Amino acid sequence: MSDKKFNIAILIDGDNAQAKLLKETIEEVSKYGKATVRRIYGDWTSNVMNSWKDLINQHSINPIQKFSYTTGKNSTDGALIIDAMDILHSKTVEGFCIVSSDSDYTGLAKRIREEGLFVMGIGEKKTPEAFVKSCDIFTYTENFTPKKREKDEQNKATTVAVTEKKVEKKKSNILNDKDYETISKAFDISTNDNDIAYIAQVGTNIRKIDPSFDARAYGYNSLSKLFENLDDFVVIKNEVGELNHPLVKRK
Repeated sequence: MSDKKFNIAILIDGDNAQAKLLKETIEEVSKYGKATVRRIYGDWTSNVMNSWKDLINQHSINPIQKFSYTTGKNSTDGALIIDAMDILHSKTVEGFCIVSSDSDYTGLAKRIREEGLFVMGIGEKKTPEAFVKSCDIFTYTENFTPKKREKDEQNKATTVAVTEKKVEKKKSNILNDKDYETISKAFDISTNDNDIAYIAQVGTNIRKIDPSFDARAYGYNSLSKLFENLDDFVVIKNEVGELNHPLVKRK
C-alpha cells in the first residue's frame, strides 16, 4: 500500500450496498485517505432505504434523493455518475471510492483514472470483473471479516503445474492458483539484483496486476503475515530505527 494519502469522495449506491457494513466501509477508505465528500444515493421515500437512515447521521454522510420514476429502472446510477463528474472537475479531491457491486460504474471508474486520480471500489464478490479491474484498488466486503485458519492448514503444500510443460512447483495450498500466480509475478518485477524485494513494493505491484487481491481473504491481516505462511517464500526483518520495512525472497 502506498504511503500517499488522498482527499477522497465516497459515493455510495444505496440500492446496491449494505448498510450494516457502513462503519467498515468508512474504516477501509480511511486507510488510503480522508473522506472529505460523503454521499449516498437512493429513493429515500422507499422502505428499502430505511436501514441507512440512522447510520448516515452517525457517519456524517449526505443523503441524495433520487425518485424512481419508472418501475425496474434505477435512477441512482445516473445521479451518482453526474455528481462524480462534477466533483472531478471541481478538483477538490484526489481520489474516489465507489461503493457498489454494479457494473454500470465501470465507465466512471475508467474516466476518473484517465484524469490521473485514485479510484477505489468496494463491493461484493459478485461484482463484475470489468468494474474491479477499472479501479486502482477494489475491496470485497466479504474480506472485512477475515476468515479464521487452523494452524495445521498453514504449513500444507500442494503441487501445481506452472507451465505448459507441466513443470511442478511446490506452493502453500492456502492460495488458489490465480492468486499464487499474481503474487509470483508481482515478486518477480519487484526484486533487486539480489532477488530480494520490499514487501511494500510487492504489494503495490500486486494491486497493479489484481486490484482485488486481499490477504484477508486467506485469514491474514497483512501481506507480510501471508508471505510468512507461503512455502516458497521467506520474510526478512529490516528494521530501520523504530520502523520495520520487511523484505521477502524465494526459498
